Amino acid sequence: MNRATRATATALALLGALSLTACTGGGLPDKGAAKAPATADPASRSDLRPFYGQRLAWTDCATDGYECARLTVPLDYARPGNGRTFVLPVARAAATGPGKRIGSLVFNPGGPGAAGAGSLEEGMDEAFGAAARARFDIVGFDPRGVGGSVPALTCEPAEEETEEEPAAEEAAAADETPDGVAPLYPRTEADRSAAAAGARTAAEDCEKHSGPILRHVGTDDAARDLDILRAALGERKLTYLGWSYGTSLGTSYAEQFPRRVRAMVLDGAIDPSLDWRQRVLSQSAGFRRSVDDYAERCAEIAGDRCPGRTPGEIRALIERLYQRAEREPLPVAEDSSYAEYGGMDATAVLDAVSMAMYTPEDQWEPLSEALREADRGDATKLGALGDEGETGSEDTDTTEGEEQEDASPGASEPPAVPDDNGDAALTAVNCLDVPHPRSVRPYWDALAPADKAAGVYGTAGVTAELTCRDWPSGERRPHKVAAEGVPPVLVVGTTGDPSTPYAEAVSLAEQFPAGMLLTYEGLGHTAYGRGDACVTAKVDAYLVELERVAPGATC
Repeated sequence: MNRATRATATALALLGALSLTACTGGGLPDKGAAKAPATADPASRSDLRPFYGQRLAWTDCATDGYECARLTVPLDYARPGNGRTFVLPVARAAATGPGKRIGSLVFNPGGPGAAGAGSLEEGMDEAFGAAARARFDIVGFDPRGVGGSVPALTCEPAEEETEEEPAAEEAAAADETPDGVAPLYPRTEADRSAAAAGARTAAEDCEKHSGPILRHVGTDDAARDLDILRAALGERKLTYLGWSYGTSLGTSYAEQFPRRVRAMVLDGAIDPSLDWRQRVLSQSAGFRRSVDDYAERCAEIAGDRCPGRTPGEIRALIERLYQRAEREPLPVAEDSSYAEYGGMDATAVLDAVSMAMYTPEDQWEPLSEALREADRGDATKLGALGDEGETGSEDTDTTEGEEQEDASPGASEPPAVPDDNGDAALTAVNCLDVPHPRSVRPYWDALAPADKAAGVYGTAGVTAELTCRDWPSGERRPHKVAAEGVPPVLVVGTTGDPSTPYAEAVSLAEQFPAGMLLTYEGLGHTAYGRGDACVTAKVDAYLVELERVAPGATC
């Protein structure tokens, strides 16, 4: 991957990232909800019955204390009987109070590109409150194309393909990208041409190595998979919690299957009514505000480790690093993942700083130390922060993958997938879900407004969207939520959220019939599972007892 291509990938990672029914049934009273639309149930088709008739065969996971299974879903819901499928890993942590068990609680950890099954085995069930863990089996799954899914997305060539690439082709590829580093605000024609070329190369690599599955990894299809999972778990209705991107998945499910929702928590909301440009402006402004919060409140969390004595000094240091990295990559140690690129360019620095905004309680101290050292000439620790912030999942068991090869679409053997395909999945889903202009002009037109609204966070965000210009088109369009008949949905919004700004939570809650908003006055990305007792109590009471959250509820 050349430097321009990596810059595109890291910027996309920045902007995405870093998700069943109770046996007692029912939901909250539908006082504020309209009647369900008179449309056919999407699951009623006879050619989907084999999928809905599945029952999961649970076995012990590689990690003690968890059970694993595999779920088969159609590749193409328009042609579910053509034999082409995805096989998705599923994992569960059994309810800790089995005598009072309500059912299954399915979650999505975010992304898009985060693997739910792998996250659960890494201890994601501990993010849930004790009341929820006691009453529900906590269930995670890898969405189609993600993590241990067979087939899975990849934008990278297989190792043998890389080794066999002719030297002449390598030289030609290198010549496409000019020397130097990609600026955070491409102003010149040369910089813009390089950015567009790098984005085109990234899209072409994904098309080449993931092929036909690219058009079938969108959120609407993943939501249909979620309903098959609900049925396979033996649940009449879905109890669900989605963080970040998981709110998009939950919203899509509620729109397609409103009468099948028992309870739904959407934490770190994404507003489906925003177009690509509005999304960039919203999210990049959120990151800018969070970095300002870091400068203003660093001493509260990092104390003497802050890289400046005043907010002004901290802001100046960060700006200084961006400027240096635009002239020349910041030096790193030989064992750094950035060493092969000559150091950290400006996009990589922006990525690392922004990712550290997700959990201030964990990341502001190491960020502060890394910024100090980078300012002194060694960006190794800053690069390590960027690596830790990337989305992804652990490998799934290779034997399971081999057993499911016959289910993969197209080729008899699926393409080799890197250990972490989170970046590929993030790009694929974001580009497929949100329509993007095919011409470069709208992107260049968006740069000045993005700069005004969010500085380099905005301009880097606009440039990152260029990859979607050459992506396969999906059918989704920006829209207000249409989920008539769904019971009251609980939306949780954090006032200082960098990635999913609070205003989007307010908007999403207003769009749901009888939607409820729980406000968490704090910093960082999402609220539930980060230790606030008030948030935990209110969310768990809703999940377990279907207890409403009062208007204006704040923690």
